[in-house]
Amino acid sequence: MLQGVFGTQNALTMPMSGTGSAGMEASVVNLVEPGDLVLVGVNGVFGGRICEVARRAGAEVVRVEAPWGQSLDPTDFVRAAAGRAAQLLCVVHAETSTGVLQDLRGFREAADSMGAMLLVDAVTSLGGVPVDMDACGVDVAYSGTQKCLSCPPGLAPLSASERAVRRIQARDQAPVSWYLDLSLLATYWLGKAGGGRAYHHTAPINMIYGLHESLRVALTEGLDQRFARHRRVSAGLRAGLLELGLGLPVAESDRLPQLTLVSVPEGIDEARVRHFLLREHGVEIGGGLGDFAGKAWRIGMMGSGCTEENAVRCIKGLSAALQDQGAPLTDAEGAVRVAFS
Repeated sequence: MLQGVFGTQNALTMPMSGTGSAGMEASVVNLVEPGDLVLVGVNGVFGGRICEVARRAGAEVVRVEAPWGQSLDPTDFVRAAAGRAAQLLCVVHAETSTGVLQDLRGFREAADSMGAMLLVDAVTSLGGVPVDMDACGVDVAYSGTQKCLSCPPGLAPLSASERAVRRIQARDQAPVSWYLDLSLLATYWLGKAGGGRAYHHTAPINMIYGLHESLRVALTEGLDQRFARHRRVSAGLRAGLLELGLGLPVAESDRLPQLTLVSVPEGIDEARVRHFLLREHGVEIGGGLGDFAGKAWRIGMMGSGCTEENAVRCIKGLSAALQDQGAPLTDAEGAVRVAFS
């Protein structure tokens, strides 16, 4: 089932024991050795986090940056490599800190131009938008269970291509992490060639049962239908927010369906709005991070939480919270009609 949602036939596709950050660290430390050149796209929090993990693994890290709220251009990675061979090209597919959906087209070619593996952070994209690992030529992708799969946090789905597995097996030295060593974990999940499974660690079996059920629900709904639901509900939410007079900083072409970045109007206490929403309407939204701290809200519509009912509650709640601070807004009922007429 994980192969299905990742869009891959990779044999090494499994849930890592640990949250999405464990998937990030496992992906990097298994592919990187000291001195390797690693290029990382940074247009939000999580690209920066990949840089830090790669730095600690001993890599020479080159940050390929774009303004927060904008997507990355694969040609910028080629220029940043400056003709040098690289071990890894890393990009965040769905940047949760900004609500940007990164188009993966062109990144396989960019990675090939420098002899690099292509690593994709799919923590917020898996189950909400197509990941299409095989079609996009992704070598390693990792995710988390608590976003669009609507499973409790605690596992990191991960998939590695045959090329990535060969690169891991050809390492000069073992990865710095024993617990996250994919060569050892592969024998635990898939067994040894000509032999049985080899015990590695005690897996969180209740979490695995939970993931199994979450994947079953997703595939029963149908991935195309699930992706369409995320697009439809987020489009309605955004139409309602725009009708209220709120701004959406991310360009429409780059917007992530399952997370919407909303500008805080001038003179509004953004934390007070969030507290009002939670207290009066039972709706929790996120504050801005990094460059958007204090300037924006982040509204997640993910998995089973991505419903028209929740979007309507959010629109009405935001209207009430802003009016509580004296903001002149379009009538909430009118915004809802525009959103879901």
